[in-house]
Amino acid sequence: MDAAKYFIRGVTLLATDPGLQEALSRVYESSERPRCMCVRGGVEMYIAKHGEYVVKRMPGTGDMHHPTCQSFEPEPGLSGLGELVGEAIVEHNPDHVEIRTDFPFSRVSGKAMPRGEANGEPPAVNAPRKRMSLRAVLHFLYHRAGLNRWYPAMEGRRSQGVIKKYLELAAAGVTLKGETLDKRLYVPEPFRVADKEEIGERRRRKLAMLLSPGDDVAYKMAIVIGQFNGAEQSAYGRKLLVKHMPDVPLYMESKAWERAERAYAATLQARDADLERKPMVVMAALIYAKREHLYQVDSLSMTLVSDQWIPLEGLHELPLVEELQRQGRAFLKPLRFDAKSGACFPNALLLDTEGGPFPLHVVSAFLDPKEQSAKEKAVQAAGGDAWVWRTDQALPALPPRAGSGTALAGSNAARGQRVSEVG
Repeated sequence: MDAAKYFIRGVTLLATDPGLQEALSRVYESSERPRCMCVRGGVEMYIAKHGEYVVKRMPGTGDMHHPTCQSFEPEPGLSGLGELVGEAIVEHNPDHVEIRTDFPFSRVSGKAMPRGEANGEPPAVNAPRKRMSLRAVLHFLYHRAGLNRWYPAMEGRRSQGVIKKYLELAAAGVTLKGETLDKRLYVPEPFRVADKEEIGERRRRKLAMLLSPGDDVAYKMAIVIGQFNGAEQSAYGRKLLVKHMPDVPLYMESKAWERAERAYAATLQARDADLERKPMVVMAALIYAKREHLYQVDSLSMTLVSDQWIPLEGLHELPLVEELQRQGRAFLKPLRFDAKSGACFPNALLLDTEGGPFPLHVVSAFLDPKEQSAKEKAVQAAGGDAWVWRTDQALPALPPRAGSGTALAGSNAARGQRVSEVG
C-alpha cells in the first residue's frame, strides 16, 4: 500500500510528509477539508486532534474511497459489525463514536435496586437493545485500528509498539459509559529490562484510576489488551501472564479460569499446532484492583491471531492468510463481533481486484456441524462463481489483481456492494 495522499490548499502531500502536520494545523479550525486523493477528484476528509493531527474518513464516505485505501470500508453486513451499527455503535459526529456494552465499567456498592411490585401491570415494556460484549469491543478496536487489514508494505512492521499505538488511537474519540475509552484502556508498551522501572511507573499512572473508586463505587475497571503468555497456579487463584508485562500478572479465580479454558480450548490449543509460524492469542481482560496494585480479572475474551497479528476464526484460515501474504496481496479479514457464527461471513476480502472487494471462503472438514452448515449456506448465497477453498483439497488459484489483464467474473452478491460504515 502506497502512503495516502492528501490535497490541502492546492498542495498534495503524502501521509509520511514531514510538512503534513503543519499543513493540517493551518486548516484545522477552518471550514476547509483535506481531500484523500486515492481516487480521481479526491474524497473530503475530517481532521481530528489526538496529540497530533489525524486525518479521518467522513461519515458516509467509506464507499467513495479506492478499495486499497486505508479509508475504504466494505459493507457492514460482510462482518458482525452490521448487527451493531446504529444501535450498539452510534456515530454522533466524525470524531465521536459511542459504544454500548453488556458489561459495566464499575461496581456499585450498597443495596440492590428495588424490583418493584410482583403483581400488576408494568410501567413499561421495553424492547431489548443490542449491547456489545467484551469480544465485540476488542474486535471494534481492532477494526478501527486497521489491524484486520493487510497490505504488503506492512510485512515485518507490526511490533508491540505499533499495536499499542494504533489500538490507543482507535480508542480515542470512542465513549463508553460517558467516558472516553482510551482513559480505561491499557496496552503494554514493549518491555525492556533496562527500562523496567520507567515502564512500571507509566503503567501505574495509567491504571491509577483503579485505586480511586469514589463515594458510591466499590471499584472501577479498565480493559487490558495484550498477548496471552500462559497461566500459572497460585495460592490466590490463577496468574494470567501477559507478554510485555512479565513483572505484573493478572489474577483470576480458579473456577472462572477453568470456564475460560473450556470456552477457549481450541484457541489456546492452536498455539501448539504443528506449524512453522505459530499463531498467538490476544486477550482482552476487564480488570479491577482488588487490593492496591493487584489486578483481578472480572471477565476476559480471547482471539486467535497470526504471527503478524491478523485475527483468525480458527487454524483453518491460517494457510489462506499466509498465502495471501506470500503473494503480496492486499486483503481484509472480516470480524465476527457478536455474531453467533463467523462462518456466514467471508474468511477474507481481497482488496486489490477489479470491481471492488472479492470474498474468499474457506470450508474446513473440522468445523462443527452448525458452522459447516452456515458456511455452506454462505457459499451458496455467493453464487456459482464464488471463490471457495475446501481444505482437504489444494488451494485454488486466487482471483487476479486489478490490471493483470484477466477480467474477473462475479455477481454483486459474491463481491459485495460497497457502502459506508462507522470509521
